[in-house]
Amino acid sequence: ETKNSPEYASFFVVMGASSTMIFSALGAAYGTAKSGTRIIAMPELIMKSIIPVVKAGIIDIYGLVVAVLIANSLNDGISLYRSVLQLGAGLSVGLSGLAAGFAIGIVGHAGVWGTAQQPRLFVGIILILIFTEVLGLYGLIVALILSTK
Repeated sequence: ETKNSPEYASFFVVMGASSTMIFSALGAAYGTAKSGTRIIAMPELIMKSIIPVVKAGIIDIYGLVVAVLIANSLNDGISLYRSVLQLGAGLSVGLSGLAAGFAIGIVGHAGVWGTAQQPRLFVGIILILIFTEVLGLYGLIVALILSTK
């Protein structure tokens, strides 16, 4: 099966690993920057406010894990079918990480300010942040399924 694979099959694997890191890093960077600007404005709540930044970093870790998994599958005789699966896995975790990072940034930005105004909002904000991070986790699960086929 792999002896008849085209030479460009490895291109899709490389694009899968690259897109995983690019998109998940963009999402994590946006989430960190958006919520981080509000944290700087409200330093008295630094320990409660750092949670969105940590959650955004976890999104990037999802991308790193899948990128390493995809890159390790790269070899000389990879089939076209498998290489397109790796591209799909990379896009799955990368784009869901991008969406999750955007959501974490927006919720974190408003949540830090809201918690400073009304401390009772903290638990609700944490629950919303958990659900936004689950978006990235869904992409990770799909990527793991696709990359191990």
